[in-house]
Amino acid sequence: MKPIVIRNSIVPSLVSWFFPVAAITLWPFIFIRPKYDSKRLINHESIHIRQYNECLVLGFIAVYLWDWVVGLLKYKNFKEAYLQIRMEQEARAWDTDYGYLEARQSYAWRMFKV
Repeated sequence: MKPIVIRNSIVPSLVSWFFPVAAITLWPFIFIRPKYDSKRLINHESIHIRQYNECLVLGFIAVYLWDWVVGLLKYKNFKEAYLQIRMEQEARAWDTDYGYLEARQSYAWRMFKV
């Protein structure tokens, strides 16, 4: 499924509670602040779309929140907890590889650790 990209700053602003958010993926949409719009960021968020799809949306949300809570307990820092979410680690690791989604193995995020 190709993501639906919406360029506005409202949705990312609404979730910028602990640190600034340039974009957010809420399946099947990618909301991106226009000033951060880039091929790399769209690729990063598209990796999240693939993760959402393979985890049937609710599974993605459950794993994402679980990893964030575990990270908060482990690192006691909001941003570090976010950076250690397995879905984020995968997306950051491959966001400059524009062919990654074609070659990506299902559930590739599982190779990362919180």
